Amino acid sequence: MKLKTQVTANLKTKLSSTLKSWLPILQSGALELEETLGEFAKENPYVEVKSGVMSDFSSERKKRKEGPKGLKNIQSDGIERFCIQEESLEEVLKSQISPPLFPTKTSQEIAEKIIENLNEEGYFEGDKEKIAKECGSNSVEVEKIRKRFAYLDPAGIAAENLLESFYFQLENMDIDDEVYSVCLRLIEDLENHAKYKDEKEYARAMRVISSFKNPPALDFYEKEPTIIPDILVIQESNHIQVQINEKYYPSIEIETQKKDSKEKIKDEFIKAKIKDARDLVDALEMRKATLYKIGLMIVEYQYDFFMGGEIKPMKLKDLAQEFGHAPSTISRAISNKFLECTRGIFPLRNFFATALDEDTANTTIKEFVSDLIKNENKQKPLSDNQILELIEEKFNLKIVRRTITKYRAQLNIASSSERKKLYKMSM
Repeated sequence: MKLKTQVTANLKTKLSSTLKSWLPILQSGALELEETLGEFAKENPYVEVKSGVMSDFSSERKKRKEGPKGLKNIQSDGIERFCIQEESLEEVLKSQISPPLFPTKTSQEIAEKIIENLNEEGYFEGDKEKIAKECGSNSVEVEKIRKRFAYLDPAGIAAENLLESFYFQLENMDIDDEVYSVCLRLIEDLENHAKYKDEKEYARAMRVISSFKNPPALDFYEKEPTIIPDILVIQESNHIQVQINEKYYPSIEIETQKKDSKEKIKDEFIKAKIKDARDLVDALEMRKATLYKIGLMIVEYQYDFFMGGEIKPMKLKDLAQEFGHAPSTISRAISNKFLECTRGIFPLRNFFATALDEDTANTTIKEFVSDLIKNENKQKPLSDNQILELIEEKFNLKIVRRTITKYRAQLNIASSSERKKLYKMSM
């Protein structure tokens, strides 16, 4: 009896010391994991953390392109994103501020001020009088220099509106005079472009206009952060397998050969630090085991989703009870974690959707709204009230119109009147 109590106490002590590092390691996302481990390593000279993202870059490239069997590409350009530093729009434009377009120091100063007054879409929204005053010039000269941006890349940059951006982009095109003149007429009356379809060069002109960037700084929009899935759900026929995406995991090496003192006090310090290092390794393994178990539970609860169905409401407290932790702990654990399956990459939080009723999750409603918009009549886009009616009919539940407006905003979908204008512009 005494022996059993002692073993239990030792086990609890070991688990307790591991848990101290397990929780922050578990709560770290894949891209934060290395940094979290590095913080522990700073306090322990016997721990070395090796990057899982940058290690063995050349040998991983082929594997990334192939991807695990049963999955689409897993962010095949993921590591390249860490390695390639892209130029900003400001850097690209400033590199072009030189003769012959901007031959004088004053013209170059004005051009740089114009760059400083571009919004994120690439349109100019500055005060020409103010720029002129700052550069010792006049507003007429500022406007002349702004229009020289029509000959810079990206095409259409520094225009004051969409129409002028199209004119700027047209100036950059190497096309026949006849096509150019048809393009000019079409741009001036773009919403009614169909009435020019009998023009000889209408088709070619429309292809030119369709190639224009809208907005002009589109290629320089802030890229979405790299997503590394923690859990892989691999499907072959009706067989589903859960794996932890270990190839991006950092590794921990313990330097046990640094024991160079015979003094007892230093020996005790070394033993304590090596024990802490081993606890850190155990904590990293516990992270893998915990996420693996979460993956198994998600597959069990959401089996229909992985077979092509919809996400069903899944409560955090169910998962918390399974692990013996508070729902708040589990909530932090799944935060910034992703799962990849044949249907794409999904935040783990998506599988714990807030239920609108017992059978319908808000993510299901959002998917339905998205599908409605994709397939709507471009001449008569659906209003929020019409979408609301279709949802109530489809799911047999009552929600308010502002909920539709909120979901539409979260999905980055414009209002029906704005979509109608965009459909006309997009030909």
